Amino acid sequence: MAPSTVFVDVGVSLDGYLAGPNRGPRNPMGGSSTIIHQWIFETASFREHLGMPGGARSPDDAIVKAIFARAGAYVTGRHMFEEGEVSWPENAPFHAPVFVLTHTPREPWPRPGGTTFYFVTEGIESALEQAHAAAGGKDVRISGGAATIRQYIQAGHVEEITLHIAPVLLGGGIRLLDGLGAADLALEQVEVVASPLVTHVRYRVLPRSRPGA
Repeated sequence: MAPSTVFVDVGVSLDGYLAGPNRGPRNPMGGSSTIIHQWIFETASFREHLGMPGGARSPDDAIVKAIFARAGAYVTGRHMFEEGEVSWPENAPFHAPVFVLTHTPREPWPRPGGTTFYFVTEGIESALEQAHAAAGGKDVRISGGAATIRQYIQAGHVEEITLHIAPVLLGGGIRLLDGLGAADLALEQVEVVASPLVTHVRYRVLPRSRPGA
């Protein structure tokens, strides 16, 4: 069986921020969630995933449906998990195994809807290896936050990146690609889909040569 694809799929502001300032469990995403992700809340597929009625069938909805369909496992950082633990509904929006990078051991945490959180203390390579094994041939999504995504990019594991760019400015917070340069990431744009609320841009990560790689 061919290895599953490792991909990043995240929303960002027009000025490149993944989250606003002062983020934390009491202020998930620095208060920017509804600003950056308003488009996804409007889709029928996202609402169905959470057991909620309503939402629209649209090009945005088709993209959300495809993301959920391809992801067989997720990797997330501790900060993203801590924010989500207090703000996600009981039926967490994954419905697949989630491997949380942490320094604190913890027993697996199963949730309704098929999500189980596994806490990995052995680093990014172990988390990715476990995610591949759990994905059942589907792809592995590196969900965030920004520091976790950058670690996997710098390690050369990310093969595809999709940015959902909201037409808003945050003016501060956590930039997705801070600290990365041409030696870390080379991209080929392969698809653009626009709607009134967001522009979806999909990139293929190009192989590159780096010192020590």
